[in-house]
Amino acid sequence: MSSQKFNVLPSNINSLNSFRKKLHQSKVVWRIISGLYEWVGAALYSLVCVVLAFIFVFRIVGVEGDSMNPTLHDGERLILLTFMYRPQRGDIVVIDRYTQEPLVKRVIAVGGDEIAILPDTGEVVLNGVVQEEEYTKGKTLAHDFGTSTKKVPKGYLVVMGDNRENSKDSRSAEVGFVNEKDIVGKAIFRFYPLNKMKWLNLSERHDKVE
Repeated sequence: MSSQKFNVLPSNINSLNSFRKKLHQSKVVWRIISGLYEWVGAALYSLVCVVLAFIFVFRIVGVEGDSMNPTLHDGERLILLTFMYRPQRGDIVVIDRYTQEPLVKRVIAVGGDEIAILPDTGEVVLNGVVQEEEYTKGKTLAHDFGTSTKKVPKGYLVVMGDNRENSKDSRSAEVGFVNEKDIVGKAIFRFYPLNKMKWLNLSERHDKVE
């Protein structure tokens, strides 16, 4: 019995190779589409998180005026921490109550602290300790605050601008002690101008108290 031989025609081989090539191309396209889908999904998720964060946790404000020189300057933009924030000494905060524009000031004393301004030197005395305020500009004038020692009521703050000779703050009768409820948030980052981007309140704190 003679054996039979089956030969694969070249046209069939070409069709098979063409099919394999198309299948490979389809897999590559699918991987690209899948990757783009995952990337778009991740980008949308990140965008939603950022939006929610700036609605409930952060806020952007602008600095107006020179009362916080040399730390902050007019026109700069800050990111505030607003969620579950409780003011601490040394924090740069935004107060929304006394003027049409929010006040940007530094917390000098909190509820329960005793504070005085020395008439001769303009030094701030907090709980009996003279403060070293390297970040300030000019002499701390007492203005309406006076030079006698005052105790800050619970739930209130004493705030001042770093530019002590050009700042409307707790030393003014118009502002006085600031209710903690009027604090919008704490400035944590300066993002504009870009060449002055910086985290704030990392080392400029009032730690020298008893």
